[in-house]
Amino acid sequence: MAKIAPMRLQKALSLCGFCSRRRAEELIAAGKVKVNGHPAQTGMSVDPSRDTVTVDGQQVPLHAPQEKLYLMLNKPRGYVTTLQDELERRCVNDLVQDVGARVYPVGRLDRNSEGLLLLTNDGEFANAMMHPRSHVSKCYRVTVRESVKDDQLSQLCSGVELDGQMTLPAQAEVLLREPGRSVLEIVITEGKNRQIRRMCEAVGLTVVRLKRTSEGGLRLGVLPPGSWRRLTAEEVRGLKTQCGLLSPTEPAPVREGAGRVRPGFGHGRPVSPEHPPRPRTDKPRRPASPKSASRRERPDNPRSRAGAPRAKKGGSHR
Repeated sequence: MAKIAPMRLQKALSLCGFCSRRRAEELIAAGKVKVNGHPAQTGMSVDPSRDTVTVDGQQVPLHAPQEKLYLMLNKPRGYVTTLQDELERRCVNDLVQDVGARVYPVGRLDRNSEGLLLLTNDGEFANAMMHPRSHVSKCYRVTVRESVKDDQLSQLCSGVELDGQMTLPAQAEVLLREPGRSVLEIVITEGKNRQIRRMCEAVGLTVVRLKRTSEGGLRLGVLPPGSWRRLTAEEVRGLKTQCGLLSPTEPAPVREGAGRVRPGFGHGRPVSPEHPPRPRTDKPRRPASPKSASRRERPDNPRSRAGAPRAKKGGSHR
């Protein structure tokens, strides 16, 4: 077995599939991580082949997982995007207990939001997807109480100020206007904390429902709430290409059986990642009517094959 070179602690926790780098930094800052029995510091180096790392008293094996998993979960409202919660609230980890391996969320959806959430044990993939320079697009269906005005829509598109910084330009479109509510579709390419809700609040809109419908071109499709499925090789390749881990022609192998829906909170059924194929019908074709023949196939048309003189065998027609 090849020796693993020393690396930063948060990177080691990410590569072994325990959590993302961002979550590792949070755990270290909270004093929950120890190296060889001593409190850890963010940025310190560890030797995976020699050092012992514990999180909340439990030892973490610092070797990379044998199989890399990439999952899509349709997160229902009422679940927090974490593996454990000190307040004993329902966690997304409860919905993926039957995966057979430890996976963690790629990014977050707040407790009252729903929709597409990626999970993985590939630390490099998670870090690249969440890195600000990747600009992976995320699409949301947003329901607000107010009737959206044109100037509010323009503000959302051009950017609003959050925490002293302007958000990047976004795409915003009104899908539905009804008395007492409006439905928007908003696409952003960054991932600030509760960004969509705060953007809407900044322009005077109150969000009553928020659902992520796609991420990096990957659509939620017909996946039932609370259910999960493995991503296909093509889907993983597309996401890795968007976040810069793969070139457009480089393959991304994925375990057999990807795309199969697994029920969690909802009731999954084995369907394709998007829509199930329609049953094929072998109906006999109706014979073409002589009147429907095109002009160029008629004998009186000089350009028609039907009216052209035949060439003699052994030479061309002169």
